[in-house]
Amino acid sequence: MLSKEDQRRFEQITRHLRESDPKFFARLDHRARARRGRWLMILTIVLWASLPAMTVLAGRMAGAICAVVLAANAALMWRVRRRWQ
Repeated sequence: MLSKEDQRRFEQITRHLRESDPKFFARLDHRARARRGRWLMILTIVLWASLPAMTVLAGRMAGAICAVVLAANAALMWRVRRRWQ
């Protein structure tokens, strides 16, 4: 955790970098978004792969909960992908 002074200085440096070299800042921002999208994709694959087994082994309620989580994940992925465009 940064102190208030360090946080203020960090924000000042970030603001200066954004103004002086926007291409570099855009590349960094794109990498962070790509990483977030990658984790959402991995979560989607794991949830879809485990959904049938969860439903059989843990019952319909676990399957329903997994389906709700998948729907929320799909909404997040749609939102992240839409920002990339």
